[in-house]
Amino acid sequence: MTLPAQTIQAAVDAAHASCKAVAGGANASYIPYLAKVPSSLFGVAVVTADGALYQAGDADAPFAIESISKVFTLALATELVGPDAIRLKIGVSPTGLPFNSVMALELHNGKPLSPLVNAGAIATASLVPGDDADACWARILDVQSRFAGRKIELSEEVNTSEQTTNFHNRAIGWLLCSAGACYSDPMRAVDVYTRQCSTLVTATDLATMGATLAAGGMNPRSKERVIAESNVSHILAEMTMEGLYTGSGEWAYTVGLPGKSGVGGGILAVAPGKLAIAAFSPPLDSAGNSVRGAAAVAHVAKSLQLNLYAAPRR
Repeated sequence: MTLPAQTIQAAVDAAHASCKAVAGGANASYIPYLAKVPSSLFGVAVVTADGALYQAGDADAPFAIESISKVFTLALATELVGPDAIRLKIGVSPTGLPFNSVMALELHNGKPLSPLVNAGAIATASLVPGDDADACWARILDVQSRFAGRKIELSEEVNTSEQTTNFHNRAIGWLLCSAGACYSDPMRAVDVYTRQCSTLVTATDLATMGATLAAGGMNPRSKERVIAESNVSHILAEMTMEGLYTGSGEWAYTVGLPGKSGVGGGILAVAPGKLAIAAFSPPLDSAGNSVRGAAAVAHVAKSLQLNLYAAPRR
């Protein structure tokens, strides 16, 4: 059933208005750039599977994509090597531990288990071919741009801030290498992974990127096919299991949509065949998810009755 435009806009406006006062959380402080982003910024956007756009608040304010980038590098790698290779080489199960956990690697003999935690995302980046890091990075930047329907750019400020503080991820890279679970030079993989997290997007961009998944891999605004429809279900499954880190189970239980968050304050949810909801607000909870953004996305999802696990009304 197609939702009326006024119903969607009303849901977006109501979510922004009611969640603006939601308090709690704090900006990520371990990446210097993120610590200084104004915590009052708050935007909500929806893009439908046929390309209609609905916005409220700071929906066009740019912010660092951070871990939400993992979804789109996973999409690229799945296109290049296939879903069976992703399952064999990286794994497709939740870790049950924080997104940057070394213990999760050690408990599974160096296999990262999920492409949506740092270890698995570094391994995923290592699967993207290229003669050097720049060539590999060009492929990843291109796929982000195709999902967004516009040219996405690297923020040198974010990248410098991250490259000079990513010692933990470098350690993860070497652990992957020692276990045979990194498929390029590990420091190249970490470099590329860090770059993919350092691009700037808006809530509108994220909603468009999510709507591309909702529309079966076809960007509904640019009308370009970005990935094969057959690969979309695998990506949405990963988002369901690990998209909000240790909060993923709670999110599935209460919201019922595949989602992905990033420590830059962005959050995305996808209602397959219908639309995508995105929000941006920098303060994070203890798991690394935007407090205000999660509340807003959940509000829209509930208003529009999008929970995948709820029985349809008769």
